[in-house]
Formats: sequence, structure tokens, C-alpha cells
Amino acid sequence: MDLPIVVGVDGSEPSLRAADWAADEAALRGAPLRLVYASLWERYEGESLAEDVDKPSEQLRAEDIVRVAAARARRRQAGLEISTDVLPEEPEYALVREGRRAVALVLGTRGRAGLAEVLLGSVSLSVAAHADCPVIVVRPGNDNQVRAGARGRVVVGVGEQGLNSAALRFAVEEAGLRRASLDAVRAWRCPAHESTDHPLFAGEPARLHEQHAAEVLDRALKETPADVDLHRRTVEGPAGRVLLNASHETDLLVVGARRNRGHPGLQLGRVAHAVLHHCACAVAVVPERA
Repeated sequence: MDLPIVVGVDGSEPSLRAADWAADEAALRGAPLRLVYASLWERYEGESLAEDVDKPSEQLRAEDIVRVAAARARRRQAGLEISTDVLPEEPEYALVREGRRAVALVLGTRGRAGLAEVLLGSVSLSVAAHADCPVIVVRPGNDNQVRAGARGRVVVGVGEQGLNSAALRFAVEEAGLRRASLDAVRAWRCPAHESTDHPLFAGEPARLHEQHAAEVLDRALKETPADVDLHRRTVEGPAGRVLLNASHETDLLVVGARRNRGHPGLQLGRVAHAVLHHCACAVAVVPERA
């Protein structure tokens, strides 16, 4: 059985944008699409039932939401295999579990309770920090970028993992599916204590750090398929800022997130955290096993 693309929906505009993206992603991959609504409605409604129907009213609303989202996905991508589910669970736990049997999870920035879309909601942040599969968060303003290849560009931040980087493999795959160019970006910085005012040495520490960044890129990209339209860049500056600047005019920004099993709390890292909150395009956070 083919693993699905799973999208969390709750009827909000951000989740509908995420469902659009997920439908396109599923069509690109020839994968099924699974729409999931998760909520502990019984916590708020207790045993209260909808009039003349033997179900809680929130459950009926949830079933209507996934039905409408599925109809929207079918209109967008005819012939797509679609399944839906309504789960009486905390959405963070339900979606992380769904991710164990998924190609990727797709989420919006905020749900119905969100007051603003500028920063990421707690559900999306928690799922991105704990899921076992790539998590794609569709940012505000992606309305015209949802269809694959709208910008024709995928950007990936290259870390120290090199050839073992799951994020790089995912980015190569996405660029190939979209027939898009792939920008591999490595940020570098020259620590302040290594700088010198002596004119004979000015720029030397910086040159060495830039050279190291270029070598990391070369090693990481050594086995990139020849048919990928690959562009490599070393950029001076903090990695978060470098990638945020690169996110403009881009379909998808891909970053890795270290995972240490048994480690409590969010496992994202500063770079992934920054781009999830402030990126100008959709972000894919790909787990990197330590």
C-alpha cells in the first residue's frame, strides 16, 4: 500500500491552503491524500448531542469539514485517491502518529483559534518538532505558489550532515518532481575573535571560513543526480537570516532538524524555528537522525 500525504484540516483558511498544497503534492508523487481532523471535542461538549442525531455537534461539524475539504481536493486534482478521518484526540498527538505512516505531513500556520498568521501556531510547531516524516508548513501568502513549480525554485539549507542529509535528499526529490531548480545554500560566519586589523591579514580568516563552507557544499552535493538543475551558494551571515532572505521567489524551503530519541521538548533547532515563524514561502522540516 502506498503511503499517503497527510494534511491536518480544521476548516480554517490556513488549513484549506494546506489542503490545496497537499493535493498538489499527492498528485506530483502519485500518492494517496489523507485528510485528518483531530480535536478533543468531548472535553468541551461532554455528552451533549446534536438534535435528532446520535453524535456530538462538534463531531458533525468535523465530518462536514473533512467532507468539504475532500470535495475541494477532488476538484483541484481529479482522480486523486482521497481518504478522510475524524479523530477525537489532541491534534498534536494524532498528527505525529499519522506521520509514522506518511510520506509527509502538510499543515497550515494556524487553526481556527489563531489570532494571527504571522507566527506559527502551537500545533504546527509541535508537530514539526516531533514528527518522524517531513512536515511541510504552508505559510501565509502561498495562495499563488501552491501549485507545484509556480516559482520553479527549491532552496535547501546544507548543514554538516553532507551525503547523509535527509533534508538534502528530500530537496533533490522535490526539485525533480517539480522540474524546478535547486539552490543549495551554505551559510558561514567568521567569529569576531578571529578578525584582525592588520592589513597583511585582513580578510584571511573570512576566506578560510568561506572556503570551508564551499568544501562542505561540494561533499554534500557530490552524488546529486546530473539531471538536477543545481545551483550552489555560500553566503556570509547567520544561517536563519541567510535562508529567510533566500525564501523570497521560492516554492519551497527545506531545512533539517536534528532528532535525538528520548530527548524531551521541541527538537527543531534555532534555524528551523526561525524559518517556520518568518519564512516567505512554504517550509519543509525534515528529521535528521543524530
